[in-house]
Amino acid sequence: MKTHVKEEYVQIDATEWQPFPETLSEGGIRWKLLHVSPESGAWTAIFDCPKGSSFNRHIHVGPGEYLLTKGKMEVRDGVEKGGATALAMGYGYESCNARHDQTFFPMDSEFYMTFMGPLQFIEADGSPIAVVGWEQAQGLWAQQTGAA
Repeated sequence: MKTHVKEEYVQIDATEWQPFPETLSEGGIRWKLLHVSPESGAWTAIFDCPKGSSFNRHIHVGPGEYLLTKGKMEVRDGVEKGGATALAMGYGYESCNARHDQTFFPMDSEFYMTFMGPLQFIEADGSPIAVVGWEQAQGLWAQQTGAA
């Protein structure tokens, strides 16, 4: 019989921030991995994004939902370029195959997000750089925190 993923709880303020890889972001973004769900392929994290930071170009292979808890986030280059400008407290949904050429933080910001599938980081021409799903997120978190 397959095992059931046990319920879990994370005290977010008692968890240390870790650097999000500079190959996937710019400007000192930090993260805390909160949960991975192998049975659904989902993973949940909270991100601390300093003023001027950004995530590198990527595609949401699976959909995702976010809650901007602090600050401002220019999603898909912001509303002026056809994307969205999220303001705290704001909720957003990203559909499958949503492409983000830039996700930029013009002020100190923080958001919580559940990814229901991997992110594929890409070059400008769409060629893949890296795929980050629950397994890669869990592996990086374990490496950064020394968790087994």
